[in-house]
Amino acid sequence: MSMAGNLRKVRGLSAVGGLRRVARLTRRRRRVDLSHPARSPLGSSVVNCVAYEDGVRVPVEGDLADAVERVRKSGDGFVWLGLHEPTSDEFAGIAEQFDLHPLAVEDAVEAHQRPKLERYGETLFAVFKTVCYVEHEELTATSEVVDTGEIMVFLGPDFAVTVRHGMHGSLGPVREELESHPRQLAKGPSAVLHAIADHVVDEYLSVVDAVQADMDQVETDVFAEDGERVDPGRIYQLKRELLELKRAVVPLGRPLLELADRPMRVVDQEIQAYFRDVADHQLRAAEQIAAFDELLNSILQAHLAQVTVAQNEDMRKITAWAAIVAVPTMVCGVYGMNFAHMPELGWRYGYPLVLGVIAVACLVLYRGFRRNGWL
Repeated sequence: MSMAGNLRKVRGLSAVGGLRRVARLTRRRRRVDLSHPARSPLGSSVVNCVAYEDGVRVPVEGDLADAVERVRKSGDGFVWLGLHEPTSDEFAGIAEQFDLHPLAVEDAVEAHQRPKLERYGETLFAVFKTVCYVEHEELTATSEVVDTGEIMVFLGPDFAVTVRHGMHGSLGPVREELESHPRQLAKGPSAVLHAIADHVVDEYLSVVDAVQADMDQVETDVFAEDGERVDPGRIYQLKRELLELKRAVVPLGRPLLELADRPMRVVDQEIQAYFRDVADHQLRAAEQIAAFDELLNSILQAHLAQVTVAQNEDMRKITAWAAIVAVPTMVCGVYGMNFAHMPELGWRYGYPLVLGVIAVACLVLYRGFRRNGWL
C-alpha cells in the first residue's frame, strides 16, 4: 500500500454542503451494479443490499449509488450492505463509494483480526470474532470443538457495511429480527451494530454451554476407576479449543465498553444503553471460559497424579515379586557353584529340604507384601 494511501483521511460532511459534495462524487465514481452477480464488479460476494427509512425497508431500483443517493436525499435513512469474503477488487467500489479508510479496508479483506473498535473520522470500524460449536460424537485428541469466523462492520451516519468471513455466523436472522422492530431500526445504523454484537455474544454463551458438556465428560472419565487410562491428548485438545474460544471472546470486552460509555456521533444515545447489556453478557462468557481453563488445569494435574500413583503401584508390585524371586535365585546360585566339598551335596534329603526352604521363604515374603498392600 502506498504512503499516500496510508495518509488518506476520512473528512466529515456538513448537513447540506456535504450531501451535495457526495452527490457530485457519486456521479464520478464507478457505478456498482448489485442487480446480478454476472454484471457486478463485486461478483458473488454481495449477500444483500437494503435501504431503510424510518425503520422500514424501502424498494430501490438501480445500483448501490442509487440506494445511497435516495437515503441521503431523504436525510432519514441508511443503507445496509452485506458482503461475504470479498476480494480487494470486489471491495474497491464500495470503499470508494463510502470513502472508507484504506487501513480498515485492508483489515476487512484480509481478515484474521482481533476483536477491536477503531474510529476513522465519522466512520466506525468494528471487528467481531464469531464462534460455532462443532458437533462430535466423542471427544478425541484431534476433535475440532470450536470453529471461528469474523464479522467486520463499517458504520457511518447513513450506512452500515458488514463483511463476513467463515461459513457460519449468517446475518440473515439478525436482519429479519431487526426488521420486525421498526422502532429500533429507526435509530439508525447503530441499531445494526448493536444487533450484530448482541447476536455474536449470544453465540458465545451458547458455545460456552456446549463446551461445558465436553468438560463434564472429560472430568467424569478422569475420575472414573480407570481414569489413569484416559488419553491426555483429549485434555490438551479441549484446552487448545478453549484457548481459541478465549481469543475470540475476551478481547471484545474493551470495544463493547467503549460503545456503551464513550459518546460517538454515529451511535445513538439510546443504543448505548443496550451495549451495556451486551458487555455484561460478554463478561459472563469470559468469566466462564476463565473458569473452564482453571478447571482443565486441575483436571490435567489430577490425571497426571493418577498416572504417577499407578506407576508407583506398579513399581511396588515389581519390587515385591523381584524380592520373592531373589530367594530361589540366591539358593540356586549357591548350589550352582560346583565346589567339590559341599556337605549338602551328598546328603540324601538335601534336595527336598532346599526346595522346602525356598517355598517357605517365598510364602512368608508373599504374605508380608500382601499384608502391606504391595501385592
